[in-house]
Amino acid sequence: MSDTAILINTGVTVAAIVVLIVRFRLNPVIALVLGSCYLGLSTGLGVSKTVEEITAGFGDVMAEIGLLIAFGVLIGAILRDLRAIERLVDKLLKVFGERRIPYAMALTIATLLQSIFLDVLLVISGPLARGIGKRLGPRGVARMATALAIALECGIVFTVPGVGALALAGLLHVPLGKYLLFGLVVVIPTVTIAIAIMSVLFARGWWDPAKDEMADEIVAPEARPQGGPGTVAAVDLRKPPALPVVFSPLLGALVLIATGAVAEMLEWSNPVVAFLSSPVVALLLGLVGTCLIGRRFMGQPAVESALGSGLRDSGQILLLNGVGGCLAAVLAAAGLGDILGKYFSANTWAPLLLVWLMAAVLHIAVGSVTISAITSAGLLAPIAPSLGLDPVLIALSAGAGSLFMVHLTSNTFWLLQSLLGQTTRGALKTVSVGVSVASVVALGPILALNLVL
Repeated sequence: MSDTAILINTGVTVAAIVVLIVRFRLNPVIALVLGSCYLGLSTGLGVSKTVEEITAGFGDVMAEIGLLIAFGVLIGAILRDLRAIERLVDKLLKVFGERRIPYAMALTIATLLQSIFLDVLLVISGPLARGIGKRLGPRGVARMATALAIALECGIVFTVPGVGALALAGLLHVPLGKYLLFGLVVVIPTVTIAIAIMSVLFARGWWDPAKDEMADEIVAPEARPQGGPGTVAAVDLRKPPALPVVFSPLLGALVLIATGAVAEMLEWSNPVVAFLSSPVVALLLGLVGTCLIGRRFMGQPAVESALGSGLRDSGQILLLNGVGGCLAAVLAAAGLGDILGKYFSANTWAPLLLVWLMAAVLHIAVGSVTISAITSAGLLAPIAPSLGLDPVLIALSAGAGSLFMVHLTSNTFWLLQSLLGQTTRGALKTVSVGVSVASVVALGPILALNLVL
């Protein structure tokens, strides 16, 4: 099949999925699988290969993040019934105030927490951001969802040791210290300005809670009727545990994960540290510790009730992430990334804009921030010296472009949609548009750096 036919069928697939979900309100799981089937068959993969890629894509995603999602949601369920999240929200509101919370949380995630695996960080921070959003009025969820999406995606590519940043620095032989310095120069204004732009849009009526937010299926602990599921100790806590005690297992898990990342950067190997610092083991230990604290202050029946509700919550999240992997696998099997790479060259007057555009197109097609950034940067890396550009600018431009249009093939999109309680329409605004705004804003400081280097 010709390259043009594959490109056309890919465009039709993505457009059809969006229409099915947004216009006809078809369940995203069904729409994504249908789209994956059409794309595989229309691009000549055949019946067997299409089914193989769909099942393999689902399995690969589940193998990578399935347990992480489940453990994170279960920890959050117990913390919710311990009222830890509500109490922490109160502290944050007192310290930062309503207007500054989205900025403070986003900048912290984007600059200081990138040693934590993205999906681990998201399933932990998502419930907290949603809790804060509910306290900020009708546009609170929109503000917090946008701040979290921008922070997570920008941190991956701009901040060391984000996985995308490390890959780009290695590919273009940029010293990590230099990449860290220039990455901070880019990420701080990018996150701040992008959130401000989106906040203005929301304030002017671009967010409709009735259409952009999902109704809470599981009632908050304080609103549950007496004697109903989940009320044991969640309402009747006579002596609630101190916040440092409640969060100590979770913080311990994050410290273990961060330790593993630092050890890997330093190329230091220890089997015990490697085992304990793996995200799955670290979060499992955090879950066990949280269960013990919950049992001590709520009782075992309340812990079991919280775990039950957490398991129900995690089901939809797991399915959505899995089917996102289905479409991404079919796109990769169709060879779309290789096709798009043929149409770009370096003979242009604006190479940094070319790198950005190349990464943006690749990301729209394949749905992976890291892959699109690495591919676009790699295509121009060999001729970077002849262009008279510092390699760090090539890397940052590729990272910025790879943020453009996070959409339905992204695991992060569906995690943010579910954990923040958004409809698909709402997530398209906060995630797809919000991160795209950050992608464009990032060009400003990158081009400014080019003037001084």
